Amino acid sequence: MSRPARDSVLRLIRLRLTDFRSWPSLDAAFTAPIVAIAGENGVGKTNLLEAISLLGPGRGLRGARMGELGRRVVGGARPWAAAGRFDTPDGTFDLGTGSDPEGASDRRVFRLDGQPVRTQSDLADRVAAVWLTPQMDRLFQEGPSGRRRFLDRLAWALEPTHARDVAAHDNAMAQRNRLLSQGRGDTRWLAGLEDAMARHAVAATAARRALAMRLNAVMSSGSATGAFPAARMDLICPIATALAEQPALAVEDALREALATDRRRDAAAGGAARGAHRADMTLVHLPKDQTAEFCSTGEQKALLISTVLAHAALIAEARGFAPLLLLDEVAAHLDSARREALFAALAALPAQVFLTGTEAEVFRPLRGVADIFEARHGNLLPVGETGSP
Repeated sequence: MSRPARDSVLRLIRLRLTDFRSWPSLDAAFTAPIVAIAGENGVGKTNLLEAISLLGPGRGLRGARMGELGRRVVGGARPWAAAGRFDTPDGTFDLGTGSDPEGASDRRVFRLDGQPVRTQSDLADRVAAVWLTPQMDRLFQEGPSGRRRFLDRLAWALEPTHARDVAAHDNAMAQRNRLLSQGRGDTRWLAGLEDAMARHAVAATAARRALAMRLNAVMSSGSATGAFPAARMDLICPIATALAEQPALAVEDALREALATDRRRDAAAGGAARGAHRADMTLVHLPKDQTAEFCSTGEQKALLISTVLAHAALIAEARGFAPLLLLDEVAAHLDSARREALFAALAALPAQVFLTGTEAEVFRPLRGVADIFEARHGNLLPVGETGSP
């Protein structure tokens, strides 16, 4: 297996951690487009992927709060930091995040080449990451919020302003919910919040819909997914349905009027019945013409892999760089044929991939293609050609 061309790939070439989760310190260099990390359960493999995910916008692959990220010591958690050096076709840049070193804020701070970053959405112009974790094996058995987060991570990588639209919609909705719960009937104030909700809901839904249409074109062709099943992403969202039939301004007007009509009902229910927060999605296994919730666990995993492989190829074409793929324990749940198909597909992608697993032997087919490491408590050791650190 030979290495793919790397001249257009966004690559993380150095990762430094200080008091992050179980890692007192780490300074690791990566040279390959695929990085495989083996190690026993509990040695911090997922923590490494989480640190990488935090170098982009959002709360990372665990959705953790600030207080959960610092290394635990007697008396509490220590201040923490994660920093990455990225190589791009236009040169390198350094991106860091962590606790406020001056202790003036309890929010996560960012530095880009040593300078403060104003908003997280600015990071999406530089870095994007998509991940699969064992917890996502139940994505299609649980509620829609997890599927919506997955959908939005994919959309952010295609349209960086999507994060701002989702946040603005949710902020306006929270204020409207608070006014309604307090019985405050300032119609002009409510109308302003409903106008913001409608505008940002339609913009966010348009981004989700554009992602689904472009992603479906890639997934149906099978050009990026190899032996994994052709799939289709379906949005379950009244706003998306309306956008397929009407201009965006007409959909905004209708949603604004509906929110005004719904005030009494929403006050009684404790939340808005309409908006971008009501969206859901599913994946369809095209060869079987079956939605994901009715597929086996293995088929659902294969559909998710198809999605992230197609997404990486789509973003590489649309933005000039593919998102980092963070695949936690994904190979262990595949049979040998699917595992080989996965490795072949990853090697052909224009994306850098980080894989974890409990056994280094699983990654044997990647020797010569990947940087392979063994994670031990507090250490990341390169695995040589013999399979030993």
